[in-house]
Amino acid sequence: MNVAKLLDKRRVQWTELETLCDAMETSGRTNKSGVAHHQGVQGIARFSTLYRAACADLALADAYQLPPGTITYLHRLVARAHNQLYRADRFEPKRWSGIVFRDAPQQIFADPCVRVATIVFFGLFAISMFLGRNDAMFPGFAERMVGAEQLNQLEEMYEKPLSGSFEHYVTMSGYYIQHNTAIGLRCFAYGILLIPCLFTLAYNAVALGTMFGFMARPDTVGGDHFYQFVTAHGPFELTAIALAAAAGLRIGVGLFYTGGLTRGDSIRVNALKAVPVMATSVILFILAALTEGILSPSPAPYLIKALWAVFSSGLISFYFVVLGFPQQTTKLGTTMPTGDQPDAT
Repeated sequence: MNVAKLLDKRRVQWTELETLCDAMETSGRTNKSGVAHHQGVQGIARFSTLYRAACADLALADAYQLPPGTITYLHRLVARAHNQLYRADRFEPKRWSGIVFRDAPQQIFADPCVRVATIVFFGLFAISMFLGRNDAMFPGFAERMVGAEQLNQLEEMYEKPLSGSFEHYVTMSGYYIQHNTAIGLRCFAYGILLIPCLFTLAYNAVALGTMFGFMARPDTVGGDHFYQFVTAHGPFELTAIALAAAAGLRIGVGLFYTGGLTRGDSIRVNALKAVPVMATSVILFILAALTEGILSPSPAPYLIKALWAVFSSGLISFYFVVLGFPQQTTKLGTTMPTGDQPDAT
């Protein structure tokens, strides 16, 4: 049998593939195609089989130089099938809301790398702030950790009240956005090596905590102005730094602990786990930048800035703890916290 007759007998399959393409272009899914015997997984498998067969037929038609009309028809059919098989999913608000408000916070909450980065950063930050604040108990701590010159520059920067001018806003917020975002990016980049990431995270936690403590001293010049500026955006920005480090650590764990996978596959799997962590970090950096550019340097009363800091801290806690707390599905299809499961007896 020659190739022309063989391909002619395959026209039934071409027609079937066309029908499925029409149905998928209309409904978007094979299980809504109206072809009763091609539903669900079977429909997808059948579509894939027909697509591969059409690709083979197109290769034969090209090789044996069949009539241009047949080759053109097959080119169009294969292109249509390819677009349906490999097209991006339609945006589904319900599905994406589930990812953003259920899957992502639960994955972040359960990730040990997030816990390690959070404890290291905020633990050292709090300790350093306490040590830097109490110069009588720990004399010279701030100068040794940060340097006398940098502390003097910090006092000079906040010696005068916030001016309220647009240029002043841009200068101050631009410096801190660049500085703290660079810290987050360095922590993320060093994460693949684990130890450099933890060192960078710890160093910056100590440095920032020491500066916060130093500026909280009663005799420090510009302390009130400093807290007028940093209070509002602090929760967003500091949390973003810790999360950036956690995302880097997650990828680094995949390099050194493969769990039976090849090293490349392990890195890819852990990189996917790091995506929601880093995405959340980016969102927090954006929120911090908006706050830092608008509210933080404004002449608004300190109470307003403090209330915003409390609100943003509560928002972060709600997202990571309340939404992130693991849920289990009961037999009735409802969910309850793991600690509230009924007794098995």
